[in-house]
Amino acid sequence: MYPFLFINQRSMGNILIFIFFSIIVSSYGYDPLDPFGNITVTWDFLSDNGETVDVRVSIYNFQLFRHVEEPGWKLSWDWRGNEVIWAMLGAEAIEQGNCTRFRGQQKPHCCKKHPVIIDLMPGTPYNMQSANCCKGGVLTSLTQNQAKHGASFQMNYMKSSFSVSGSSSNFSMPENFTLGIPGYSCGTPFEVPPTKFTKDGYRWQQVLETWNVTCIYSQFLASPSPKCCVSLSAFYNSTIVPCPVCSCNCQGLPGAHCVNSDKTSVLQMPQANEPPKPVIRCSHHMCPIRVHWHVKQSYKEYWRVKITITNLNFVKNYSQWNLVVLHPNLRSLTQVFSFNYQALPIYGNLNDTGMFWGLPYYNDLLLTHGENGNVQTEILLHKDQGEFTFKEGWTFPRKISFNGDECVMPSPDDYPRLPNTAHIATKSSLILLYSMLLFAMLF
Repeated sequence: MYPFLFINQRSMGNILIFIFFSIIVSSYGYDPLDPFGNITVTWDFLSDNGETVDVRVSIYNFQLFRHVEEPGWKLSWDWRGNEVIWAMLGAEAIEQGNCTRFRGQQKPHCCKKHPVIIDLMPGTPYNMQSANCCKGGVLTSLTQNQAKHGASFQMNYMKSSFSVSGSSSNFSMPENFTLGIPGYSCGTPFEVPPTKFTKDGYRWQQVLETWNVTCIYSQFLASPSPKCCVSLSAFYNSTIVPCPVCSCNCQGLPGAHCVNSDKTSVLQMPQANEPPKPVIRCSHHMCPIRVHWHVKQSYKEYWRVKITITNLNFVKNYSQWNLVVLHPNLRSLTQVFSFNYQALPIYGNLNDTGMFWGLPYYNDLLLTHGENGNVQTEILLHKDQGEFTFKEGWTFPRKISFNGDECVMPSPDDYPRLPNTAHIATKSSLILLYSMLLFAMLF
């Protein structure tokens, strides 16, 4: 976390809240910019067939700006007894396991004690699909596209031959859920009111039981080091403040894989359902993503900022990327060019946080560094009377996150400063001074 550079009475309450939650972030993975964000797994018991049970499993991304990228989620759990999955629609288990105890012609879909389930790809045959399935495991954030922030699949599994003591449920609920996504940890399943659904809009039906599992993201669990950094510049200062040294890693340390900028292609053996290991351009900050904030121009009532996001990773394209910015002047944002924008009023009327993301089929895909990947926008903000200033770094953001991961900011002491006009002589003043000296010498 980074200290505020400009403080007034209206922002004092926000600062106190920010500092309080910053203290507990490292321990609990709490994100002050998305206090209620989570991924919820909903387990609906649809019908009891005697020896087997039909269930619908849904995964909902309730995070404002953090999304699930390729290769997507891999949901897993531990059966409490000797359950086996007979059939699935909309997803599949990556391993069948040992099913030798079933001698018939029909074999179960999965006999693993710890099944790992993956989503099907778009274009899967219709007879293998279920409602809201087949997205390749990708879930958009709640702000970017609410229609694609969830996924579901159905399965039929055989009950356990022995019951679980101490449970008031009619069914045996699995335990130890995981999403297979770095940084997420899931809690214990808990029963909630049964899900209700309608087929014709008039008659409502409900499932037998509904259980939820809540999964929380922590940047510290996802990666031992940050994934992005911020550099700064302004029209009134010739100094460009770079990303801090070793923001994400240091050259020569273990895990710091980098290549020089003249090597525009990097070959890696693809791993099934595994993201490629990052190979970035060698730099003093060693970050795969660099965000540059440039105070471009000042008008009478407005000021303009240019934001550039550069992908320095040679082996990864960032799809459905997003950028979250904390700045007090965002409540007076007038215009955004070539990006989508949505304000995030997290704490009441404190409208100082906003989210940027790309336009579909235009710049929503941030290409690899080998393809000169970068996206950029310009924003126009109104100069609020009594608050706006170019002094003390006020025009620069307090916090920036890329894809939900906080970026490393430069030290406030290094921010571009306004020039000291008392010690700077303009061209016209020099001419006037020389004229006066020449006149004094002659007369």
